[in-house]
Amino acid sequence: MQYEAVIGLEVHVQIKTRSKMFTRVAAGYGQPENTLTDPTVLALPGALPVMNKAAVDAIIKAGLMLGCAIAPVCKWDRKNYFYPDSPKNYQISQYDQPICVGGAVEIELPGPARNVMGEHKSIPLTRIHLEEDVGKLNHGAGGSLIDYNRAGTPLMEIVSDPALQSADEAYAYLQSLRTSIVYAGISDCDMEKGQLRCDANVSIRPVGETKLGTKVELKNLNSIAFVRDGIAHEIARQLAVVKAGGVIVQETRDYDGLTGTSQSLRSKEMAHDYRYFPDPDLMPVKVDENWKARLASELPERPFDKQRRFMAAEADGGYALPYTLASVLVPDRELSDWFEAAAKLASPALAQPVGNWIVNDLQRELAGAGVALADVKITPAALADLVKLIAAGTLLQNSAKEVFAEIFATGESPAAIVARKGLAAAPTDTAELETWCREAIAANAKAVAEFKSGKESALNGLKGPVMKSAKGKANPKAVDETLRRLLA
Repeated sequence: MQYEAVIGLEVHVQIKTRSKMFTRVAAGYGQPENTLTDPTVLALPGALPVMNKAAVDAIIKAGLMLGCAIAPVCKWDRKNYFYPDSPKNYQISQYDQPICVGGAVEIELPGPARNVMGEHKSIPLTRIHLEEDVGKLNHGAGGSLIDYNRAGTPLMEIVSDPALQSADEAYAYLQSLRTSIVYAGISDCDMEKGQLRCDANVSIRPVGETKLGTKVELKNLNSIAFVRDGIAHEIARQLAVVKAGGVIVQETRDYDGLTGTSQSLRSKEMAHDYRYFPDPDLMPVKVDENWKARLASELPERPFDKQRRFMAAEADGGYALPYTLASVLVPDRELSDWFEAAAKLASPALAQPVGNWIVNDLQRELAGAGVALADVKITPAALADLVKLIAAGTLLQNSAKEVFAEIFATGESPAAIVARKGLAAAPTDTAELETWCREAIAANAKAVAEFKSGKESALNGLKGPVMKSAKGKANPKAVDETLRRLLA
């Protein structure tokens, strides 16, 4: 019997706000233990919660970014459980009236090769709700200590439908979700800081069956790669159990990404185990159309929409970028915005060389210098000027590398560097250039035939010999024009 996997993900994302969800005490990371607390966080008698509107704004933005329906009214509920990381013995959350309903996450699966676009799918969401985070238990040989700095931090839980079918789809889902949330400035989604955490519900069922199988929840998946590996491990484990005649038990399992193994933690709780009821200290929240419209106006273009636009033809308002460039630029909003600023200054026709310089040279220099894009001396205008000098034939490609390095280091304009270093392409004698071109044509009959049959790239097979004869100093534009004239 053939089986298929069914996977649903529950992703917790800490919202980037200055204060916590129901109190004005600061939210943050890396502070001394138990310093980001107050009577509300510690649940001291008489302390009452007050809602953080900035957190509600952020989750509405997330919902709009992911195409959710924003509920006109949502309410707060108490999720009751007894555990040391929750000083109140309950968590303020949302149960039957979440703020965001439905929506979807667009994903791109791996293509047949790294430079080829993969299949796009839409993974439906069940809901996104807002709650408060809990504290952190630090386990040691002598016992466990509790740090309540994280407790009360605004936290949104993004719940997918059980619609993912493989570990690779789950990996693509998390990458896409993280990119959208970072794009909108809702969270930095740093998994090392606990800003993004994921639990996976995994089950298997016979192919063709519509009823869901018994699900197993995987915990402690502390990197996107571990989510993929943990799900793959759990699918294999469940298949082995079923094929051996066993029965899958509903439970929560702990996955160890370093060893690639999992172990049972506890039987899985059901919703009624938490004894949800409306929080009596907090009023329901009403979201009107003006509130939604204001937040929608602050949202950026969705990442995959930007990728499609970057790859669209110039006539359709795009830049005709190949997938190899668009797939590198788009996931980083700052880098893609930097590219677009440079491309507009250079002209859409020169967008591809602009992209090449950013993806290959700028990123290499950033990594080598260990600096962020916001701190570099080179500007989009300077890169645009450099590309225009190359396109005009004023600057040869090999000299342009030297100029780029100088711009990156000093911020000086390309024209000034070219003039100061005497790097302008030397004018080529027209008669001499024509001689070199005729020699290249005579010596490369195959390239000539291919070009005349419509293969544009074949012209490069003729340009190389010409540049070699010119010792690299011929004007590329003049070479191109002369070859085309002689081959016409």
